[in-house]
Amino acid sequence: MKEHLEELLAQSLLHLQRDGVLPAEADLAVQLERTRSPEHGEFASNIAMVLAKPAGMPPRQLAEAIIDRVPTSRQVERMEIAGPGFINIFLQRCALTGVLKDVLRLGDKYGRLRRGGRNRITVEFVSANPTGPLHVGHGRGAAYGASLASILSAAGYRVQREYYVNDNGRQMDILAVCVWLRYLELCGEAVDFPENGYRGDYIYDIARIVRVEQGDKWRFTGLDVEENLPPNAEQGGDGEAHLDALIARARELLGEEGYPVFFDTALNNILTDIKDDLADFGVHFDEWFSERDLEESGSLEHAIERLRENGHLYKKDGATWFRASELGDEKDRVVIRDNGRTTYFASDIAYFLNKLERGFQTAVYVFGADHHGYVARLQAAARGLGEDPERLEILLVQFAVLFRFGEKVAMSTRSGNFITLRELREEVSTDAARFFYVMRSHDQHLDFDLDLAKSRTSENPVFYIQYAHARICSVFRNLEDMDERHNAEIGNVALDLLSEDHELQLMRNISRYPETIDSAARLRSPHLLAHYLHALATDLHSYYNAHQFLVKDENLRNARLNLVLATQIILRNGLTLLGVSAPEEM
Repeated sequence: MKEHLEELLAQSLLHLQRDGVLPAEADLAVQLERTRSPEHGEFASNIAMVLAKPAGMPPRQLAEAIIDRVPTSRQVERMEIAGPGFINIFLQRCALTGVLKDVLRLGDKYGRLRRGGRNRITVEFVSANPTGPLHVGHGRGAAYGASLASILSAAGYRVQREYYVNDNGRQMDILAVCVWLRYLELCGEAVDFPENGYRGDYIYDIARIVRVEQGDKWRFTGLDVEENLPPNAEQGGDGEAHLDALIARARELLGEEGYPVFFDTALNNILTDIKDDLADFGVHFDEWFSERDLEESGSLEHAIERLRENGHLYKKDGATWFRASELGDEKDRVVIRDNGRTTYFASDIAYFLNKLERGFQTAVYVFGADHHGYVARLQAAARGLGEDPERLEILLVQFAVLFRFGEKVAMSTRSGNFITLRELREEVSTDAARFFYVMRSHDQHLDFDLDLAKSRTSENPVFYIQYAHARICSVFRNLEDMDERHNAEIGNVALDLLSEDHELQLMRNISRYPETIDSAARLRSPHLLAHYLHALATDLHSYYNAHQFLVKDENLRNARLNLVLATQIILRNGLTLLGVSAPEEM
């Protein structure tokens, strides 16, 4: 509907441009917004005020000229000039009833748009290092990324969902060493466990797997392990240097056969757990992209060579540096260390180039708020590669803080004292977690009220929306109990009988659904859909409490059933995009 009205105004502006009323160079982009009150029509445009200066006319005079040249439409009742030059558009009743017919005809396909033009877009999200279970912090990125990908798909993009597996580098080496040390403990050896190592109970669980499969094959004494190591952090030494020395010692003692046992067992066990956890959370990926593949496939070398060919690399202190500061970053960055090993940033550059070379027009990254420094860094990398930085989008998701009984729940990932995503799902349900994570804008901090999420009251937004859907289902069950049938054709013919304020408001809100999908996709804001569904549920509950649907008049009954059935379809479609179920009974 909105697109149709924008096209009508655009045609009028083209007529004015051809007539010389508007200059040839004028920007004719139409701004159209919903009005706050039906008294001012359904839509309003400020286009006359925007173009008044280029046209050299008072805004109200230009608004009158625009209205005079708008083509006739069956959906438009009239247009009026308001205030300093707003154009208010009033719709015919058939425009609203026509939406109901479209919803009933298209069902779960209603709201599918063509904004994306079938352009390919990859959305990378979660991508947590496989060094431990997913915790509640990862959950918000997972819910946001999955919902955004679904909304972009509904808006007409060809969306690919991707998880970047950091299966290479120092953090994975630290994990492997921690598993080995716990393995030695299980073998009866006394070892000094690093203060800044991974301390969660899951490390013992992985170590037990190795012990069951390998026995004491990789057992060494504590003295063997600690020979010539620098002091640990708790002994007053450099904790990071101690960890690096432990990694080197593990590689030396375990050799090329033993070290991969601990590295791969840890990686595979945790990655399998992550995949299972996300699947249970309703989050699925098309691609699990391995960081190792960047090096093994030559992508890493290819990207560095591209930077070199473009003249953006230089040597300093034995390392190879990227001139990022000349391309918008705050400082230059090392891509190859003095020991010949590439950096994490080099992998980031290669990964971005790899995405573009796989044919994606846009690469969307969903990062935690602590990755804000990556924005300028990766944009500089794009420029250095000779690519358009506009093809790169980094969306930062702020932290979620849990509250129970009004008190903040303390967590620490370093000590292993954190609430996992699985524990959260088990406590509040997947539906509540998915909805609560996206009901506020991703760039705002989220206070997650566990008690509210578990409650079965109207104050709980996800329960409130699901209850609206279940209420509609109960109406149709009651209809069957009366031995009656819903006749949608009779209902379509009788839609003009829907004249109550509650009915008109519900129809207006239903008609907003495609616009909501469009805005949520364009602004990368799933919370707009969450708020829309809550408003639609409010309209349904008000209508349900004020009127009988199963009246004796066959025409009115079927018209009202068409209205609530269309509402049910919209609620289900929207909840599905957010990864939330639409129960028939509650």
